[in-house]
Amino acid sequence: MSQPDGPTARLAEWTAALTAEDVPPRVRERIALLLLDAVASALAGRHGDETAQVEAVAAEVAPGDEARVIGARRLSRLGATLLNGYQVTAVTVCDVYRPSLCHVTPEVVPPALAMAEGRGVRGRDLVTALGAGLETTVRAGIGIRYASFRDRGWHSPGVIGALGGAVAAGKLAGLDAERMRWALGLAGAQASGTFAQWGTPTIKFHQAHGAVAGLLAATLARERFRSSDEILAHPDGGLFNTYSDGGDPDAMTAGLGEHWELERISMRLWPMASSLQGVVSAVFDLIADHDLRPEHVARMTIRLGEATYALHGEMGWDDRFRGLLSTRYAASVVLHDRACWLDQFEPARIADPAVSSFAAERVVVIEDRSVPAAGAVVEAELTDGGRASVRRDIPKGDADDPLSTDEVVDKFRRAAGGILSHADTEAAVRALLDVEELPDVDAVLDRLAGVA
Repeated sequence: MSQPDGPTARLAEWTAALTAEDVPPRVRERIALLLLDAVASALAGRHGDETAQVEAVAAEVAPGDEARVIGARRLSRLGATLLNGYQVTAVTVCDVYRPSLCHVTPEVVPPALAMAEGRGVRGRDLVTALGAGLETTVRAGIGIRYASFRDRGWHSPGVIGALGGAVAAGKLAGLDAERMRWALGLAGAQASGTFAQWGTPTIKFHQAHGAVAGLLAATLARERFRSSDEILAHPDGGLFNTYSDGGDPDAMTAGLGEHWELERISMRLWPMASSLQGVVSAVFDLIADHDLRPEHVARMTIRLGEATYALHGEMGWDDRFRGLLSTRYAASVVLHDRACWLDQFEPARIADPAVSSFAAERVVVIEDRSVPAAGAVVEAELTDGGRASVRRDIPKGDADDPLSTDEVVDKFRRAAGGILSHADTEAAVRALLDVEELPDVDAVLDRLAGVA
């Protein structure tokens, strides 16, 4: 079915024609900050429990040396995309677009970097391509009508994230509107990933798969490999009809190029499930406001919204990955350590009897439908009979309480510790903050090799 005026065609035409001048300066600054955050997340992901497994697979099925893996050896463009896609999400510290619960940069940034490397791509053009890809993914999240999509069990990164990866890589491959439409169709042909994988590392593999699907889609389309002209709204197998209830195609493209939805992408300061950033924010607020310590607390009650409680309310913490998803463990370890980074999720810390017993015996988690999906209410009953409480409807890092540039830079430096030299860390920060001025993005990619 050909729909010259359908949502896929409209999206393809807009992304193919997009120029740097079409993207407002504030949006370009946001894209550069999201890139810096994605690279920081990938550096942190070198410590992921499963990163070595994914690296071994990437080296076996896609060996080569054309593209940089962030913080590690070179691989083929496909292998680097696979591994970078996993690293960005490996320790659950990457971005999230909350309306569709989609981690966006793991699927968009790696295929763009792989397509750019060794081809003399200017930083200005990389930013434009990333903007097109990021906007595609979040717009697709609007169009697919997330509530209906989620009711069917789908996980968005491997479905709509692949579309953004295809567009970002396709921009750098020079696709015209026709071939961009095919790239979207080819990405949609690979759409996959369900919440049956929740609590296992495969839930993070969806992001890596989305990145690879985007690279393959753009590369096939560059070679004029045809696909459906209307992957989004086709009545027989279009994503909106098959994965959801028909979606809202008009909402997806409304104000395209005037309103930039990518500005609503949130960034995470802490390696913790995106829906638990509100819990961590609230505990840090209690510490700051009341100098709260574990010995002061007789009981801590945490109230979560319905969806967040379903995912995290009863999650245990027998390993690092589950610890990153556990409400009770998160509250306990942050209160004990007054910190939240990878050290707080090491096996020895998880096994510490003081932290674990506090989480099991003194933290209670309750479903409260008045609490927003990303929010939390934390109430502490104190040993002296007093009470302290904080309500966080908006977590730190959310679009309405965004991270500053300095906070993202600090995150990058922390993530780079032990992975990059100090000189390379500082040079990479400067280059990524000024990525628009780079005559060739290889200059920053070369700074991202690991010290080992």
